[in-house]
Amino acid sequence: MTSRTPLDWDYGDVARAYLKRPGYAPAAIDEIVATAGLAPGACVADIGAGTGNLTVPLLERGLRVTAIEPNDAMRALGRERTRSFPALAWRSSVAEHTGLADASHDAVGFGSSFNVVDAAAAVAESARIVRPDGWLFCLWNHRELDDALQAAIEAAIRHHVPKFEPGTRRADPSARLRGGGWFGDVRAIEATVRHRIAAVDFVEAWQAHLTLRRAAGTAFPAVLDAIAALVAGRGASTIEVPYVTRAWLARKRGR
Repeated sequence: MTSRTPLDWDYGDVARAYLKRPGYAPAAIDEIVATAGLAPGACVADIGAGTGNLTVPLLERGLRVTAIEPNDAMRALGRERTRSFPALAWRSSVAEHTGLADASHDAVGFGSSFNVVDAAAAVAESARIVRPDGWLFCLWNHRELDDALQAAIEAAIRHHVPKFEPGTRRADPSARLRGGGWFGDVRAIEATVRHRIAAVDFVEAWQAHLTLRRAAGTAFPAVLDAIAALVAGRGASTIEVPYVTRAWLARKRGR
C-alpha cells in the first residue's frame, strides 16, 4: 500500500502545454516492441498515459492499449488525441492500484511517469497485471546538452536555480525495476529524435516541466523569460531541437 495521492504531480493546469513536449524516438519504440515480442494485437498498459505521448505510437504499431491516467485534464486531451483508434480504453486510476485484472496484459509501460510513482508499489502492481514472461518498460526523453540551444538553456537554468537537480528521471532505474524480485533481465535502449516545433510552442512546453517549476519556485518566471529570449535570439519561427530517448525493459521472472 502507499499513502501517495493520485495527483501528487498535478499536470492539470499545464495539460495543453504538455501536448507540445517532444515525442519519443520512433527507433526506440520499435526496439521496445521488438524486444518485448509485442506482435500486433498484443495488449499494453500505458501507466501515466497523460496526453498520449506513448499511447499513440503503441497504437500506431497495431497494439491494443489500456491507458491509465488519473488527471482529468490530461486524460481528456488524451482521449481527444486518440479518438480515431478503436483498440484503446482509458481508465482513471493510478500506477499503484490500476484496477486491471491479473495477468491481463503482455506488457506494462511508463512513458515519463515512472519517476512520479511509488516505484516499489508500481512494480508489484505491474507484476500482478502482466502475463507470465511479460515485460515492464519505462522511458524518458532527455535533453541533448551537446546541442547549442539546449546547452544555453541548461546554463540559464543553472543561473537562476543553481542547485537544480533533474531527479530520478535521469537516473538509471534498473535497480527499481528489479525491486521485489518480480522482474529481471533488464535491457537499456537509446535513440535520438529531433523535435521540430514552432518556437513559441517550444517555450510554452516548458510550462509543463514540473520538476523545474518545483525547484525554481519564485524564479520560474525568470527561467521561462530566459528560455524565451534564447529561442527568440535564433530568429526562426520554427526550430529543431534534439533529444535522446532512453528506455529500460525488464522481463517478468518465473515464480
